[in-house]
Amino acid sequence: MTEKTDVVLIGAGIMSATLGALLRQLQPDWSITMFERLDAAAPESSDPWNNAGTGHSALCELNYTPRTADGVDVSKAVDINERFQVSRQFWSYAVENGVLDTPSEFINPIPHVSFTHGADGVEYLRKRYEALARHPLFEGMEFIDSSDEFARRLPLMAKGRDFSDSVALNWSAKGTDINFGALTKQLLAYLGRSGVDTAFGTEVRNLSKQSDGSWDVKVRNTRTGSTRTVNAKFVFVGAGGYALPLLQKAGIREIAGFAGFPVSGQFLRCTDPELVTRHEAKVYGMAAVGAPPMSVPHLDTRVIDGKRGLLFGPYAGWTPKFLKDGKYVDLFKSIRPGNLTPMLGVGVTELGLVKYLVSELLKSPAGKVNAMEEFIPRADGHDWELITAGQRVQIIRRKGVGGVLELGTAVINAEDGSIAGLLGASPGASTCVSAMLDVLQRCFPREYADWTPQLKAMVPSLGVKLSENQALYHEVWDWSNKALGLTANTPEVELAQR
Repeated sequence: MTEKTDVVLIGAGIMSATLGALLRQLQPDWSITMFERLDAAAPESSDPWNNAGTGHSALCELNYTPRTADGVDVSKAVDINERFQVSRQFWSYAVENGVLDTPSEFINPIPHVSFTHGADGVEYLRKRYEALARHPLFEGMEFIDSSDEFARRLPLMAKGRDFSDSVALNWSAKGTDINFGALTKQLLAYLGRSGVDTAFGTEVRNLSKQSDGSWDVKVRNTRTGSTRTVNAKFVFVGAGGYALPLLQKAGIREIAGFAGFPVSGQFLRCTDPELVTRHEAKVYGMAAVGAPPMSVPHLDTRVIDGKRGLLFGPYAGWTPKFLKDGKYVDLFKSIRPGNLTPMLGVGVTELGLVKYLVSELLKSPAGKVNAMEEFIPRADGHDWELITAGQRVQIIRRKGVGGVLELGTAVINAEDGSIAGLLGASPGASTCVSAMLDVLQRCFPREYADWTPQLKAMVPSLGVKLSENQALYHEVWDWSNKALGLTANTPEVELAQR
């Protein structure tokens, strides 16, 4: 017998949890069922050690502010920051309304810092600062090119450094570290309290469209092997790298021509208190010449389960799996006549990526530590352990007769709005609320109009660009700081805490 539900959410990560929480607030009478193939919440990319937890707001990530012929293009940085502000507002509303609790478990203030060295790098950061500092969303950013100030703020990175090679920083005290695993678990706890049926250890095997526009979702219990079918009026595929093959199984026209390129990653992790206390920032550098944006090196302070640690990386790897706990046949099973040409085209046009991946795969453990010396001149490999991060599946989209590799996230939905999914990676989780609002607007256009007043209570800036409304930005920023228990870190406060 086929069970019935209003909404099926596939995957127990940050995206499905966010969409579920939004729908529970907007339409509490709808039934919701969630399926997760593994036996834990947030087990893949949402897990805190599977991502950098940066809270991508484009304060420090240099790939969002590319050079131009006459300066720096900051349009993408502004857009990403706008979307991160949407997430902050919803989380604040959620804390005040009992959806979330104990915000310090998932969000903490950590400065975000861009770092370059050499005359060319210093000049680039100067121009970047000049382009960003006048935007309301980036106010308070500092440009630092003093070696003494560098050493005062980043003592771990300064020790043993040859400052005859000039250095520069763009420093923002408004950054945060986010444990998306803890955030997801709090959202899932709320969904459980509100009656959402979550089935762990349950894999979605097939999706089939019915004549009435609903979807039959066939699932299999991974422990017992038993199967069942659940009929849903709406399906959201928030399954990380598995979103692509599941949308392909659904057979929707909109997924034709899409392919995925899986990239795995590794980080060096340090939990030595002596080193951890000498670095309190997320510091992003520049990708090597010819390397893809996903390779941007960074040294991050992490706050996980109340304890601080450091991550350095990423070091790229490759596997055909679409999830960390996926299968080696994932990539090959995703190949279709409609996406084969885009995949082959990217293989030709992205030779820099291929070269980068090969060099990373050949890098020895000692070579990985040596790569860290740009950030920590006296790095000792004995202080660090190598960990495997989450699997990322970059989007390949058909373009002309070939294809293009896209770095980012994309919502894919059927024309009738009965099914949607999220493809891609960074900035991903940081813009989860904005992405899920996009899903709601695309898939529930009639309901969305009725939901708008409630949505504006959750996200006061809905429909407004904060970069063009400084007064509203200050209002929601102060509100979210208070609700989330955040205070801006100034260099003096940070140093006094050490």
